[in-house]
Amino acid sequence: MDKFLKRPADILLVEDNPGDVRLVQEAFRACDVDHTLNVVEDGDRALGYLRRQGAYTESTRPDLIILDWNLPNKPGREVLEAVKQDPDLQPIPIVVFTTSRAPQDLQEAYDLRASCFITKPAHFREFVEAIEGIRDFWLGIATLPSAPT
Repeated sequence: MDKFLKRPADILLVEDNPGDVRLVQEAFRACDVDHTLNVVEDGDRALGYLRRQGAYTESTRPDLIILDWNLPNKPGREVLEAVKQDPDLQPIPIVVFTTSRAPQDLQEAYDLRASCFITKPAHFREFVEAIEGIRDFWLGIATLPSAPT
């Protein structure tokens, strides 16, 4: 697939539900895109990963963040806000991928500069199609920013 990144995509999934983590992993495998999917379970760990702190000193800068909105410890909205206020991190696209259908969550995510907001489909095939859409756009059509040197 020469329309996709010429190198493996580095994706950070911030998701506390093990079932959803498994579905995203399976969907990316089914999409046949060269990638590394790193997973953290809550907002505090996400910020530690992105800032290369604590257990994450060797983490890589992701090309894309897939962020659940409803997380323990530090909710997705706080992670999104922190990332978009950090000049080193703010260029990273953030896809909010959530079960929420609340209009106020949608509005808040865009107000905080989410790249897009996707409500998680309930059925596996639709879930895979959503991940394929993320892949096709963010790893194919879009040109992603380079990590700072």
